[in-house]
Amino acid sequence: MKNWLLVAGMLMVIFSCRQNDSKVPVIGFVDAFQDNTIEKAKDGFMDALQAEGFDEKKGTVRIIYRNAQGNIPTLTQIVKYYLAQPVTMLATNPSLATITAVQNTKDIPIFMMVSPTPQLMKVTDSSEKAPMNLFGAAENLDYIDTSFLLIPRLISPRSKQIRVGVIFNQSEPQSVLSMERMRKLADASKIELVSLPVNSSADVQLVTASLLSRDIDVFFANPDNIVFASFETIVQSCNKKNIPIMTSEAGLVERGALAAYGADIYQWGFQAGLQAARFLKTKSTTGLHWDMVKTRKRVFNPQVAKKFGISIPPNFQPIQ
Repeated sequence: MKNWLLVAGMLMVIFSCRQNDSKVPVIGFVDAFQDNTIEKAKDGFMDALQAEGFDEKKGTVRIIYRNAQGNIPTLTQIVKYYLAQPVTMLATNPSLATITAVQNTKDIPIFMMVSPTPQLMKVTDSSEKAPMNLFGAAENLDYIDTSFLLIPRLISPRSKQIRVGVIFNQSEPQSVLSMERMRKLADASKIELVSLPVNSSADVQLVTASLLSRDIDVFFANPDNIVFASFETIVQSCNKKNIPIMTSEAGLVERGALAAYGADIYQWGFQAGLQAARFLKTKSTTGLHWDMVKTRKRVFNPQVAKKFGISIPPNFQPIQ
C-alpha cells in the first residue's frame, strides 16, 4: 500500500511538472491606471490576439491582467511579479507601464501601446538605440502640430488673440515635450498659451479652476497621463465656465472634447497585438521592431459642437 502511494505521488509530481511546462504562452498585461480611453487599447490588443488564434477560452494563451490604479510602487510590483512567474511576454499600456517594464527587464519581450517613441520616453541608450526587447507601437509628437493648429480654425477668440489653456505633468517626459512643442507653435501662430503644472489627479480640479479663471478661450487636453485619468473632472469644470476642449487624443472626444486629430486607441492596441501574435507564433523576435502607430483620424463630438455653436470641417468624422 505504501509503495502504491509512493508511485501515485511520483506520478502527481510528474504530471504537475508537465502542466507547468505547458506550451501555452503566458502574457503579463499591465495597465498603469484605470481609464476608459486607455482601456480601448487593451480591447484592441486582445482582439488582435484572438483574430490570430490566441484565445484564452480555447486554451491557446493565458493572460494575467493587473492594473496599478495610478500607483507607481504598485506598477513596479506588478512588473516584478510577472517577471517572477515568468511570463512569455509583457504587454504595457500606456507609457508609464512601458517605462517601468523597460527599467526592470532587458530579456522578456515588451509590446507597448499608447506610448511615445523610445526617444521621447528617454529609454534609449547613449547611441539613441531603443531597448532590444521593446516592440509594439509608439507615437511621436508630430500629430500635436495638426491638433493644436486646429484651434484657430474652430475657436473664435473673445479678444484679438486666442488664449489656450493647458495643464501638464512636469514629471512626465511626454507631457513636458508636448508643452515645449506647443509653446513654439503658439509663438509662431500668434496664440497666447496659458499653462499650469499639475502633480497628481488630486490636484486637477483646483489647477483647472485656476486656469479657467485666466480668461482662456479654449482648454487643450494634451497627451498626459494625469489628463487622461482626470478628464471627466476637466470636462465638468470647463462646461461650467462654457469653455470648449480641444485635444490631440481622439479617444477623449467621446468623453466630452470638441474635436481631435490623433491615433485611434483601439487600433493602436490592435497593431501591438498583431506584433505580439507574430512573436507567439514564431517564438522569436527576429524581424520584429517597434513601429509608429498607423491609424490616425479626425473626429468631433456632434453634441459638443452643437452646444458651443461650432461648425466642423467636412473631413472630420462624428463619433459614433
